[in-house]
Amino acid sequence: MTDSTPQASTAATPAADFRCGYIAIVGRPNVGKSTLMNELIGAKVSITSRKAQTTRHRITGIQTVADTQFVYVDTPGFQTRHSNALNKTLNRTVTTTLTAADVILYIIEAGTFGPADQQVMALLPANVPCILVINKSDRVKDKAVLLPFAQKIAAMRDFAAVVPVSAKLRFQLDNLQGEIRKHLPENPPMFGEDDITDRSEKFLAAEIVREKVFRFVGDELPYTSTVLIEKFELEGDLRRVFAAILVERDTHKSMVIGQKGARLKDISTQARLDMERLFGGPVYLEIWVKVKSGWADNEAGLRAYGYE
Repeated sequence: MTDSTPQASTAATPAADFRCGYIAIVGRPNVGKSTLMNELIGAKVSITSRKAQTTRHRITGIQTVADTQFVYVDTPGFQTRHSNALNKTLNRTVTTTLTAADVILYIIEAGTFGPADQQVMALLPANVPCILVINKSDRVKDKAVLLPFAQKIAAMRDFAAVVPVSAKLRFQLDNLQGEIRKHLPENPPMFGEDDITDRSEKFLAAEIVREKVFRFVGDELPYTSTVLIEKFELEGDLRRVFAAILVERDTHKSMVIGQKGARLKDISTQARLDMERLFGGPVYLEIWVKVKSGWADNEAGLRAYGYE
């Protein structure tokens, strides 16, 4: 993981029958897509929270084993409730990723299948192998109902495989990767064997702060908030990070700061600790909260803030 995209020249020498390809992870919001990818690659590169639309960018996670390089692409949850510029951009990211994938993981939650799941299923291209992944299967108390539920959903489409998993407990993840490998093309690795993402540390720092905003402010804050890294400096092992949390109203700013600044202090502390774990070195972090009205409904502004 570096501040620039890894080059193919750094990739490991491939073994015979080496397989490498892109695996798109799709599903409605809050089915555990980001948690699944983080557990598959063994590192936290995609942020998680209970808030819908936590993932807003196409996040790549990379795992390389002896004969396979899995390049996972975590996507935003396909949004049907709001139609502003932000969500149109996020939905476009999902559909673009699907057409470029070698394999698709279609994630649903065990025991739950509704209109939002059906809308995502309708997006799945017929010419790409798609694996039905039934996440949170550990939460189903009566395991006898899991099989008929899986059979019902599997009958709706020609899936390459059906795999019940629990991302948090790592249940059946090895089996899932075995199924994925069957459908990856024979290709040399695209990334170095130690790479875990193609995203820069600056990007990851912004995502970590945004996760903490969602975790500490929760449902009080509308989803139209984002984080901008205004300065990212490396001094030896020390990273100096200066971040701005952008919100749409002064009342939202007060929510993030909290009483006597307590909430912003918690956000900063937890974000710094996560950065230090991920980057493997000390981090100096300063965070401000700024009001920027209408940023989520302005396509030019979205591009300026890194949305594709």
